[in-house]
Amino acid sequence: MNSTTRIVDLIITEQIQILVYAGISLAVVICTGLLYAHDKSIYKPFFGDINPVVAVAIISLLGLFLLAILLSRGWFAIFRLHNVQGLAVACGLAALFSLVIVLADIKIVFPADTNRPYPQALLFYPSIGFVVEILFHVLPLTLLLVGITSFFDNLNFERIIWPTILFVALLEPIFQTWAGFSKPYPAWVTGFVALHIFLINFCQLVIFRRYDFVSMYSFRLMYYLLWHIVWGVIRLRLLF
Repeated sequence: MNSTTRIVDLIITEQIQILVYAGISLAVVICTGLLYAHDKSIYKPFFGDINPVVAVAIISLLGLFLLAILLSRGWFAIFRLHNVQGLAVACGLAALFSLVIVLADIKIVFPADTNRPYPQALLFYPSIGFVVEILFHVLPLTLLLVGITSFFDNLNFERIIWPTILFVALLEPIFQTWAGFSKPYPAWVTGFVALHIFLINFCQLVIFRRYDFVSMYSFRLMYYLLWHIVWGVIRLRLLF
């Protein structure tokens, strides 16, 4: 049975997982469309002149294909029924990381434009968070795991999963550090932010491995809700 046939069979046999992902993707595309109709410029730093609705739709299809590959090999899950523990762990850890960055913000005071303004943030962060999960987590994980296991036939998956997770967890902090801040900060601030983002990514990927994609995405949603949305409103009044 070739890989294409295996993925088609998977879509048939794992309808609940596929439908859950499809529902999330549809909600994300709708959020993107509503916000883009209101503000044509908000996604420009991320997608340039590409229509963000089209970009997010394509990324969601890419994510479905990649997750189907991971699911077909038994490596990861999109959604596990009755997964209360995964959601609880994800939201609890996200709240802890949010508290850490809020306390750091009170000391450091990040730029005023660190957070997207309310109420646009309610639509922006679920959509951009979904994009980040696919491009920074699902895509590199799939490419690395499939590539390594295909090249080294006798290499056990369990031997490479944790080094792969560590490597993938580095991608977003490297990107964020490379993108930099709107004003210069001491080296320790850059180091702290990079470490903070790395630990977030590592915890997310561990949650993905142990539970499912929905739990991993829920972590980011909770983190964005507390840090970017709730504190994002408070900090503009308190720190500026």
